[in-house]
Amino acid sequence: MIPKLPLHDPRWRDLEGVTADEVRALLEQLASTAATGTGDEWRRTWTHLTGGLMDDGVVSDGAYAALPHLVEAAAALPPGQTVDFWVDLGFIMTADYRPPVPADLGAGFSAALRLAERAATRSLLAAGTPAQTYHHLALSCVAFAGHHIASALKRLPDSQESELLLVCPGCGSDTEVPEFFVNPVRPPVEAPELPDPAPVRQGDHPWGEVAAALEQETLGQGWEPFLRVAREVAAVGLPPETPGQAVLCLVAVLVAVKGARQRAGSERARQLMSLTGYFRCWDCERTWTIADGLAENPDGARPRNHLTEAWTDAGWSAVTGESAAAGKAGEAATRFRREGNALLAADGTRWGRISVFSDAAPGSIGGVDSLAVVSRPGQPTLVAGAGDRGMVCLWDAADGRLVHGPRAGHPDRIRSMTVLPLPDGRVLLASGGDTGTIAVWDPDTGRPVREPAGSRPGGVTGMCAASVPDGGTLLVTATPRGAVRLWNPDTGEAVGRLNPYGSPIRSIAAVPIAAGHTLIAAADTGGRVHVWDPAVDDPWEPGAAVQLSGRALGDADHRAATVAAVPTHDGTVLATGDDRGAVMLWDPATGGPVGDGLPASTGTAGLPVMTAAMPQGGRTVLVIGNRFGRNLRVWDLESGTVRHLAVDVAVTCLATAGPDLIVGHDRGVLRLPLTRR
Repeated sequence: MIPKLPLHDPRWRDLEGVTADEVRALLEQLASTAATGTGDEWRRTWTHLTGGLMDDGVVSDGAYAALPHLVEAAAALPPGQTVDFWVDLGFIMTADYRPPVPADLGAGFSAALRLAERAATRSLLAAGTPAQTYHHLALSCVAFAGHHIASALKRLPDSQESELLLVCPGCGSDTEVPEFFVNPVRPPVEAPELPDPAPVRQGDHPWGEVAAALEQETLGQGWEPFLRVAREVAAVGLPPETPGQAVLCLVAVLVAVKGARQRAGSERARQLMSLTGYFRCWDCERTWTIADGLAENPDGARPRNHLTEAWTDAGWSAVTGESAAAGKAGEAATRFRREGNALLAADGTRWGRISVFSDAAPGSIGGVDSLAVVSRPGQPTLVAGAGDRGMVCLWDAADGRLVHGPRAGHPDRIRSMTVLPLPDGRVLLASGGDTGTIAVWDPDTGRPVREPAGSRPGGVTGMCAASVPDGGTLLVTATPRGAVRLWNPDTGEAVGRLNPYGSPIRSIAAVPIAAGHTLIAAADTGGRVHVWDPAVDDPWEPGAAVQLSGRALGDADHRAATVAAVPTHDGTVLATGDDRGAVMLWDPATGGPVGDGLPASTGTAGLPVMTAAMPQGGRTVLVIGNRFGRNLRVWDLESGTVRHLAVDVAVTCLATAGPDLIVGHDRGVLRLPLTRR
C-alpha cells in the first residue's frame, strides 16, 4: 500500500483537473478487470481522465492526488494489458510544465512513481508490444526512474515523419535535420561509453531484471558494442548521472530485442540507435550528443572536442570537430562572432571592424528595407538606404558618414531601390514605394529628380536596371500583382512590359550576358523562375532569354523566393534561394544548374535575402540570410567554404560595396568586412 489522499477527503474540492468521483469510477473498472481478466471500459475512462490530468502540456495539481490511486490499481493488472496506461503516464511525467507537488501529497506521489517504474518494467519485458509503441514504453520507464533523457519521449517524431528537431545546449538554437529518420543504414560509428567508474543507483530498483534479460540476447553485426552498453546501463539502474546517449542505447536495444519482431521493429531500432550519435549546431558550430539536443536543459552537457561523425541541418553525415572543416560542398566549421564593434573569426582572432552608419538624430532613420550602392568614377561610393518612413539616406560607404538625408521621398514605406547608370555618364537612383509610387533621385544632391509618381495596388516588390543593345538603360519594376514594366528613367514614360503570363512577382534581378545587354530574372509567388529579354519589343518573344531547367528545379524541389546576379571569372550566373535556405546557381546561357548549390539551413530558412560580390582576388562570395533573421552564411563559390555570421540585428536587406558587406536591419545600417583586415 502507498499513501493516498482518501476519496472522501474535502481536499479534492481544492484540486483541479479531476474529481474524486471520476477517480472512484475508474478504480471500480480497473478492479473489475483485475478480478475477471476481461473488460476494456477502463481504457475509455482513463483516456477521458488524462485530458483533465494534463491539458495542453500542463499537468494539473489533481494528478498528484489521483495517480497514487490509479497506479496502484493498474499495477495489479497483467503486464500486457497496461502498456498504454504506462505510456500515457510517461507523457504526463515529461509534460512541458508540472507544478510543484503539494507537501501533503508528496509522499504518496513519490511512492506511486516507484511502483509505476516496477510495474511498467514488467510490461517492458512482456512479449508482443509493437515496436512503434515499445520505445514510448521504454522511455516512460526511464521517466519513472527520474532520468532527464525521458524528455525525448515528447520530442521524437512519429514513424511517418523523417525530420528531427534538436536544441543546441550551448547557444539554444534549433537545428532541424530534415531526413534524419530516412533509412538509416547502420548505427553510429562508435558506441557510447559509460563513465569510469560508472555511477550506480542506490537502493532497490527493477532494472536488474532488464539486464538479466539482455544477457542471453545477441544482435547482428555491428550491434554488439551497443548491446554491451545497454546491459551496463540497466545493471547500474539508470542513475541520473548516466549519459543520455547511453540510456538511448538501452532504449534502442530493447526495441531491437523485445519489440515485436517485424521488419518495422528492426527499422525503428536502427532509427533509435542513430540517436546515440552526434549533431553539429548550425549556429555555434559545436558538436554535441544528440541526446543532449533532445533533453531539456541537460546537466553536464559538453561539446565534443575531437573528430567524430555528426549530423547537420543539411541532413548529411560528416567528419567534424571543434576546429575541423566538414561538410557537403566543402562547408567549413567557421563562425564569425561580434564583440562590440569587432568582428572575430572562428579562432578568436580579429577579422575586422563593424561600422554602424550614422544617424541624423537618434531614431530618425528607423528600419531600412532596401539598399543600393552608388559607384561613380572618381567619387566616393555611396550607400543608399530607405525603409518604413519613406525617407532616403545616402552614406559614405568607406566610413558610414551620413552624406545626404534623411530626405522624404515617398508618402509611404520604400520597399525597393536600384541604381541607374545612364549612357551619358550620369548615375541616378530609383526607389519604389509600398503603394506603387516610383521616385528618381540625384545621388550627388540627395534630392529627387522627379517627385514620386504612380499609384499601383500592391506596391513595388523589386527594381533593377536593364542595359539594352541600343545603348540605353531602362528601369524595370515588378509588383506582386504581376505587372513588370520597363521605364525611361529620364522621362518616367513606360516603354514596355514583360511577364506576359502575369505571375505575381516576389523578387527581380538584372543578369548581364554581354556588354550592354542584360536579361531580367524573376521569382514568382509560386516558386517559379522566369527569364525575359528586355531588348525585344514583344514580351512573348524569348530573344536571348533561356528559361531555367524545369526538371532540375523539380528534382531539387526548389521553389525560388529570391533571385540575384552573381559575378564570376567566367561571367555572371544566376542564384536562386528558397524559403528553406537552399541556394542553386544557374547558367543563363543554357538554363542548367551550375555546381552542387548550397543545401537548406535551419539558420537561414525563411523569406530569403541574398547579395553577391567579388571582394578579393576575383573570388566570388554569396551572402545568404533570411528577412528579420540574425544569422548569415557567407559562401565562397570557388572553395565551397561557408562561414556563419551572427550579426545580432534583425536583417532586412543586404548589399555589397567593394570588400564590404552592407547590412540593412530593423534599426539602421551597418558595414562589416568580407576580407580580413
